[in-house]
This record gives sequence, C-alpha cells and structure tokens, in this order.
Amino acid sequence: MLITSVSGQAIAEFALAVTLLMIFIFAAIDFGRALNDLQVMADLTRQGSDLASRGTPLGGNTGAVAAVVSGESSLDLVNKGNVIITAVTNTNNVYKISGQDSSTTDGLTKLVTTSKLGTGVGTNVSATLPAAAQSLLQNGQTLFITEVFYGFTALTPIGTITNSAVNMPTTLYDSAYF
Repeated sequence: MLITSVSGQAIAEFALAVTLLMIFIFAAIDFGRALNDLQVMADLTRQGSDLASRGTPLGGNTGAVAAVVSGESSLDLVNKGNVIITAVTNTNNVYKISGQDSSTTDGLTKLVTTSKLGTGVGTNVSATLPAAAQSLLQNGQTLFITEVFYGFTALTPIGTITNSAVNMPTTLYDSAYF
C-alpha cells in the first residue's frame, strides 16, 4: 500500500505564489485601464482643439465642448469628467483668455475642476501657458486649448489598496494645443 502525504510547505508556497500572481494581474488591469483612459483623453483633446480652431463655437449644444463630451468614447464624461476649451490670444506677448467654455457650466458633469490656464474671459484675464505653447503662438494669433479631466476609480480590490501605496491619481488630465 502506497501512502502519500501532502506537505504543509507546498500549500503555503502555493498560497504565496497565487497571492503574488493575483496582485500582479490586478495591478496590470488597473494600470492598463488608466493608460487606456489617458489615450482616449489624448484623442478627445485633439478633437476638441481641432473643432475649436476650425471655427466651431466653444459652447452651446452644438459647440466643441458638447461635441467632445458626447463624442464616441469609452469614458463617461457626463458623470465623471470635465471638458474645458479655452481660446488664448497673444497681444504683444501678453497672453489673454479670449474665450472659454466648460462642460460644468452646462450642468453636464459632476467632476468640478478649474482650468490650469486660468478662468474668466476679458482683457484683464491673463492665461498661464507653458513655454512650449508660448513658442507656438505668434503676435495676434489665437491658440485653442482643450483640457479633459476624468475621475478614475480602480476596478479591482488590489487597485484600491495600492492606490494609497502607489499614489495613483484619482483625476486623470490631458490637454492639447491647436
């Protein structure tokens, strides 16, 4: 008669290996989702800036902001995002906000954010542009900037736990300049 015994060490090693494997799989799922969302946001920002630079009004039901929010994407911008399109005009190397609209002004979204360029429209409202964007904008020209903010939540339990350890952002951000 052949008697086999299972060692407790094998069970402990199996449990440790499965736990580590699950952590890596769940982390890959959440980071992959975040990267996918950032890629979709990059496409949406380019579309919004392109629409605005071609003469589409910034706001309103048929404006560039509404087009970006209602565009076909995997993101739920109505409930978890915000789109801000800003027109910045260079007047003798002074950058002024000449137009701005946001999806929050239409009551379309629950994520409240402010533009990283500045808020408000008028001759006394200066815009904060990165150096790379300043080099694009010649005197008398207008630059259209689309910013997309998106509230990211982890899908897996490990993503929720590692969110505090890795300090993964809860709001994703992307912008495009046209």
